[in-house]
Amino acid sequence: MDFFEAQIQAKKRIGRLCVLFSFAVAGIILAGYAVIVLGGVIATPPGTRLKLWQPGIFFAVTGCTVTFVGFASLWKWRQFSGGGAAVASSVSARRVRPDSANPQERRLLNVVEEMAIAAGVPVPAVYVLDDEPGINAFAAGLTTSDAIVCVTRGTLGKLTRDELQGVVGHEYSHILNGDMRLNVHLSAILFGILAIGLAGRGLLSSLGTSHGRPPHNSNPLFIILVGSTLLIYGYVGYCFGRLIQAAVSRQREFLADAAAVQFTRNPAGVAGALKKIGGYATGSTLLAGGSEQLGHFFFAQGFRFGLDTFFETHPPPVERIRAIDPRWDGKFFEAPQVEDMSYEVWASARPLVPQPAGCSAPARRRPVRPVALTADAGALTTGHFRRAQQLLAALPPPLLAAARDPVQAPALVCILLLSDQAELRERQLALATQHAGPEIAAALGVILATMAADENGGLATEARLPLLQLALPTLRALDRAALASLLPTLAKLIHADGKVTTFEFALKKMLVHQLGLVRTPRVRVDYNSLQGVAAEIATVLSHLARAGSCDEPAAITAFAAGAAQLKHIGRPLALLPATACTLAALDRALDKLARATPVIKQRLLVAAAQVIAADGTITVEEGELYRALAATLDVPIPLPDA
Repeated sequence: MDFFEAQIQAKKRIGRLCVLFSFAVAGIILAGYAVIVLGGVIATPPGTRLKLWQPGIFFAVTGCTVTFVGFASLWKWRQFSGGGAAVASSVSARRVRPDSANPQERRLLNVVEEMAIAAGVPVPAVYVLDDEPGINAFAAGLTTSDAIVCVTRGTLGKLTRDELQGVVGHEYSHILNGDMRLNVHLSAILFGILAIGLAGRGLLSSLGTSHGRPPHNSNPLFIILVGSTLLIYGYVGYCFGRLIQAAVSRQREFLADAAAVQFTRNPAGVAGALKKIGGYATGSTLLAGGSEQLGHFFFAQGFRFGLDTFFETHPPPVERIRAIDPRWDGKFFEAPQVEDMSYEVWASARPLVPQPAGCSAPARRRPVRPVALTADAGALTTGHFRRAQQLLAALPPPLLAAARDPVQAPALVCILLLSDQAELRERQLALATQHAGPEIAAALGVILATMAADENGGLATEARLPLLQLALPTLRALDRAALASLLPTLAKLIHADGKVTTFEFALKKMLVHQLGLVRTPRVRVDYNSLQGVAAEIATVLSHLARAGSCDEPAAITAFAAGAAQLKHIGRPLALLPATACTLAALDRALDKLARATPVIKQRLLVAAAQVIAADGTITVEEGELYRALAATLDVPIPLPDA
């Protein structure tokens, strides 16, 4: 799957969705006009001639319909503009604490973490629908940074770990290919179309108040007439809405199933979950009526309608299983089966290998090809998945536990910034104690003491940013006051030695950007041409070229390799002098480039990869800077294969 092409296609699907919405609104207008005119025909005394075309009524119906539907859709869009957490809240889902000790929830969290690390996206928050016994799940959000994964109680209790991996892998496909934002648009549109019928239903139900008398002494016949008209009027919109929902959703499920199989290399995972949906009496059915508007979000069909063939948002399990396993014998799951929840493997961690920043000491390098840095953006591959599993298994348990603990997670971020030099480390610890507050200071002491007592308590250099990814769901749950004390503390630790290393910049940039997107997940697109961001592109490529080598000819060669990928930028790019390559300038450039189109982001990342790999090798620091660049642009870059 090409991540950038998927984003472009998702944007086109949103455009087609708006066209379908326009047709649906036109159909509702015609239906409303017909109901009113036919009602007038029935109420007209015999012999009276009534015109079927009445412009006044038509334009009145049009104005009222467009206004009502538009406001309803905008209200729902505003409600969901808070990102995945807002969608989860709308169906009363419960957030799973990152430090949950429940075996089923712990297993789910582990699977979600593995896939997030493998795909190079922030670890999503995890939610559970406690009152739903069926097997189902969904992913929601506007960007990869505010995404959530939600499963039903039945999914937790009825699926094996492999099957759970298959379901979560399916949802990660939706996260990576832009389906989530499309789903939010679709929900807003559906609500606008359904709102008319809901208003009619509410008006009719009001007749039941005051012991059968209508409220405020209103004429009951008038209320019945208006309510019935709105209900009939709205039912047309309901039919249109369900048809749009089904048309947009069905084909994507086959693609997501195939992506999950490709990712896990285990067809039995997704197929097994679908067989259990077909075998259990509850299947994938959802009981809460409030989830009906989100039917297209879910892993499998959550609701049944009268005309299933037309209104179902998902293909039948039989078709999906056969697409995965053409040799399937047609038998669904029969006997209940409980998965062993005790699965946990922690291997010995690799020792810490200090990597001095800057040009004062040579950094450990490994061979790399430019295409290897960008080809897998947004990909779901077995190699990345296995690499993530290895990395998670090698993480020291004290640090992994700290990433999931609300008290210790801020302290863990501070620990990632501590120097290996004893004198500087002591100064940083003193600053943390002074500025972070007593709670973080105490947590710092606990984690460091636990690591000192653990003979395998070291942290591999390449595991630092993945560990930050694991801590993000916990950090997102912090209140503003806690974040207000954490971020200045991090700045103090970073500047304790009077300079900023590549890793320190990457960590802070990723943290601030990801947490910022969670608070305001809507991302504007302000730049549609390379010319509009040429200066910022030159800044990024210049910084990468000079960070990779202190040798001026080598920096010039590396910059030229990247600039050669941007021949249509309109003007030649020039390598900036070393004095202009400041981290402050890079920070401003990345913030502006984050508001560019996917095509510009793709070309920038390709050019950046050429700069980094100009000498045929890559250091850990260069890899971290590249991942920070990609994270700022909201492009998932997976872990490199071991």
